Amino acid sequence: MSSGDDFDLSDSSSSDDSDLDELLQDDDLEATMLLLAVKDLEDRAKLLNRRRGSVFGRNHIQRNRLLGHEQLMEDYFAEVPTYPAHLFRRRYRMRRSLFVRIIKDCELHSNYFKQRRNAAGVMGFSAFQKISAAMRVIAYGIHADYTDEYLRIGEDTTTQSVRRFARMIIKLYGPTYLRAPNEDDTKQLMEINEKRGWPGMLGSIDCMHWTWKNCPKAWHGQYCGKSKDATIVLEAVASQDLWIWHYFFGLPGTLNDINVLQRSPLFAKLANGEAPTCNYKVMNNEYTMGYYLADGIYPDWATFVKSVKDPQDRIEAEFAKAQEAARKDIERAFGVLQARFAIVRGPARFWDKKTLVNIMTCCVILHNMIIEDERDLSLPCFYDNVGTRVEPQRNPDRIEAFLEAHRQIENSTTHAQLVYDLKMHHWQRHGRRL
Repeated sequence: MSSGDDFDLSDSSSSDDSDLDELLQDDDLEATMLLLAVKDLEDRAKLLNRRRGSVFGRNHIQRNRLLGHEQLMEDYFAEVPTYPAHLFRRRYRMRRSLFVRIIKDCELHSNYFKQRRNAAGVMGFSAFQKISAAMRVIAYGIHADYTDEYLRIGEDTTTQSVRRFARMIIKLYGPTYLRAPNEDDTKQLMEINEKRGWPGMLGSIDCMHWTWKNCPKAWHGQYCGKSKDATIVLEAVASQDLWIWHYFFGLPGTLNDINVLQRSPLFAKLANGEAPTCNYKVMNNEYTMGYYLADGIYPDWATFVKSVKDPQDRIEAEFAKAQEAARKDIERAFGVLQARFAIVRGPARFWDKKTLVNIMTCCVILHNMIIEDERDLSLPCFYDNVGTRVEPQRNPDRIEAFLEAHRQIENSTTHAQLVYDLKMHHWQRHGRRL
């Protein structure tokens, strides 16, 4: 066979390889395009799942926000409102003047509560609508969509209003209405309690549990205590006028009062030497630390006075009667707090713990604000002035001083002597008359 009739194997093999490469490149390109299309669909799905504004596929409801605002103003905030002052206080848990003050402060310090137009040029909700919706949820413990028909606010906006309202109350009023007693406050508390027969008493202490309905299942073992429901613990100290002077919230319900006390900052200032001075005398014995009335679970410390579980004589019986009657201050404070804000009485429906902490803190602050606003003007109003800050005296041996302060706080001998002196004190006041 001649050379012209021979096949060029090298040329044919190279052409076949080039065709195969083209096919492979076409397949890779098609696969790449398919992957890009899938990635684009995933990105679109993520955007649709975000809860920001109107979402594709949802029905948009024309709620007529302006009508809700006008109806609200006519019913409660007009010069001659439809509902009188006593109904306003019943539904908002406070007087109209205090509520308007809170609204103005929130508008001044937060853009969220200012009435503005959205991107479509539509006027948004007013501060009266948002805060009224938040107060209805807090006061009545209702679902977020319960106020939609009257205030024309959807569920998401109401939930967001509750969260932002709680944070704003803490930011604006927390330093004033969650403060520890200063020098003037301590002096007034001791004077009032001495007239009641309890010299040196600063208040009553106890714990309250708030049921957490939507507690994550993974946390149930941590938050379910003696009850089957998950709870969060509130430790508080209250005085006779129901003002809450100490607030500590957020520990799981499996902890009892002693476990909460061990984590509480109640005696932090006292141990650091920053607490106001508290000197008093009972039965010719001098004491330098105030005390709190507590129930039987609390330890025998010099800063706690408990009742007598099984009185053996008339002196102990009289003391137990007086102690249990005076310790009702904290029980009444918890009762009023739960009656005023039903959200902390019923099961909490929020999922995140941070929101629950903010709501409870907000309720305590509003509770103290209402007490201050509604206090009889003929009584001494010593809560208005925050007072000067007590500057701590820095001790070079502060660690030893800190430990010594804790030893004094937990001194059972001082506790026994104080209880004995108070027994004799109450026997001299009341027992001899029997």
